[in-house]
Amino acid sequence: MRNLRAQVVLGWATGMTLSVCAALAQADLPAENAEGWTLRKETDNIRVYTIEQSDSSFKAFKAEALLDTPLENLMAVMINPGSCVEWVHNCTESLAFGDGDFHDRYAYSVNDMPWPVTDRDYVLRIRTSGEEQSGEVVMDLNAVPARRDEVDGHVRVDRSDTLYRFIPEGDQTRMIWIQHTDPNGAIPGWLVNTLLVDIPVRSMEQLERVTRWERYQGFTLVYDDAGRLIDVKAPAQSEDD
Repeated sequence: MRNLRAQVVLGWATGMTLSVCAALAQADLPAENAEGWTLRKETDNIRVYTIEQSDSSFKAFKAEALLDTPLENLMAVMINPGSCVEWVHNCTESLAFGDGDFHDRYAYSVNDMPWPVTDRDYVLRIRTSGEEQSGEVVMDLNAVPARRDEVDGHVRVDRSDTLYRFIPEGDQTRMIWIQHTDPNGAIPGWLVNTLLVDIPVRSMEQLERVTRWERYQGFTLVYDDAGRLIDVKAPAQSEDD
């Protein structure tokens, strides 16, 4: 999904770089502290808010949670191209495609929709940045529908913007998830309202569980000399494995 400072000036510059990345990521999304967010649901550790979008008939949502898992485990899940099906509610297919690297890559995913609504598919550009001093990691996901051929039987989502922020708090991680999606085509209002609340709650609950799976243990975050996140490294395999 989330710190080394060689000198004060260098660390300040690194922090400013991440702040700029976060601001750019939110360019098409409402600000985290914008007026107008309405609390829609609250569980033990998750709050979900929605807000009207002036240029869309669909609301954006913001979900906040303190997950009982370290940042390293979360990022191990988030860099796995197939992990969408493991934790995102109703995600039935997920894969990486095309050229890309840790900081800038592409993914394709499919979301199951209840009958008679047609399943939606997404083509996403995923950008990741982080800095060692604060430990914060930001992931910016934006729909780029033309980068992959359309698939029969699916409706291609042509507008979707998502921001994940992961902030380490000891052995726990605070996750902030802001998203606005125009699902394209006709969808009943009751379904849209249900998805806005149910998807983030169920997904965050599942994400916390998935981070405890054995395959996501022992990962480390790798930073360059300037304190910028450059990789999430899997544990070394023993000769017996």
